[in-house]
Amino acid sequence: MLANRRVVVTGLGAITPLGNNVDAYWDGLRNGVSGAGIIQQFDVTKFKTKFACEVKNFNPEDHFDRKEARKLDRFSQLAIIAATQAVKHADLTQEGVNKDRVGVIWGSGIGGMITFIEEMKNFNSGDGTPRFNPFFIPKLILDIAPGHISMKYGFRGPNFATVSACASATNAIIDALFYLRMGMADAIVCGGSEAVVTEAGIGGFNAMKALSERNDSPQTASRPFDLNRDGFVLGEGAGALVLESYEHAMARGANIIMEVAGGGLSADAHHLTAPHPEGLGAYNVMKNALADAQMQPEDIDYINVHGTSTPLGDVSEVTAIQRVFGEHAYNTNISSTKSMTGHLLGAAGAIEAIAAILAIMHSTVPPTINHFTTDPVFDPKLNFTFNTAQHRNINAALSNTFGFGGHNASIIFKKFIA
Repeated sequence: MLANRRVVVTGLGAITPLGNNVDAYWDGLRNGVSGAGIIQQFDVTKFKTKFACEVKNFNPEDHFDRKEARKLDRFSQLAIIAATQAVKHADLTQEGVNKDRVGVIWGSGIGGMITFIEEMKNFNSGDGTPRFNPFFIPKLILDIAPGHISMKYGFRGPNFATVSACASATNAIIDALFYLRMGMADAIVCGGSEAVVTEAGIGGFNAMKALSERNDSPQTASRPFDLNRDGFVLGEGAGALVLESYEHAMARGANIIMEVAGGGLSADAHHLTAPHPEGLGAYNVMKNALADAQMQPEDIDYINVHGTSTPLGDVSEVTAIQRVFGEHAYNTNISSTKSMTGHLLGAAGAIEAIAAILAIMHSTVPPTINHFTTDPVFDPKLNFTFNTAQHRNINAALSNTFGFGGHNASIIFKKFIA
């Protein structure tokens, strides 16, 4: 542990394929709802994969005036909405909060892909004269999301973006944890957002053969640990958490939701996209998280796994879990909420951290849905929480996120005890 300072969670916000706030998101998770459907944002006729987990019933002008909305890429819009919910939940704008000591650390794997596509379409439809929107670059860059959040609230503490593919949001949360421990801020809004359900997003991942092509049944396409899993389902959305030092939260009378026990980081150092076949990076990152939290494997009751529904990735992660947790793996619930939300890439770690927190709060493990056929490669004694949520007392939960490039991040939350 970097320092003895305790770090707690005081606010949550989410806009996801299952619902546009935390309560709706949790309702979808515990009831095993799939957020997948035929893509509505562009014509999918010629694409191999025609479905995704999109945010639904979303009109930017419900949240921003028309002029402001046009200056924001969808990934920034989602970021601001989730952060606004979390800041309100934490009552972080109350009188007496020193905004010089409040930061924003935000993750995104890709950022403003929609803006890039739109601008290049406009350029290519012309005569070659470079006529670009003056907001092109400010809408595109990843760090603009935390910039907008800070400007909205006047938060003048540490402010930057993290990029580590699908581990980006978890990296942002862990960075916030470390900065707070070191006394570099009193509170930090952290999380991640992603909005790449686009021609380039779907087409690019199809070219890699990473996506499921189960077009006849989109809602059952994301099936982690199932024998017939054939790739992940692309998702979009955002998740936000307000982290604070324990002392700061107590001093201002904040409602403390959960404690952040620790975080771990590692690299596979193996392959651009494939996980280490023996789960070495996943093993190291979970061990590092436990060490940072000063906890034993037996202290973990629930693991929200990366579990993307890919043939290699699911096996690699489970191999690592069994190596880290040993016999205790059989007493731990495992579930992949990506079976419901799809894979939000750089935002995955944020909404899955929230899922882990909500599981502890409600003593309920959300399920891994869409399990139809047992894969003999997995130990049948492991509890993957297939198809139906399970009630159990959860004192601590670990959330894994792994990204292309071999980036791994794990974070542990535990019940808050004053």
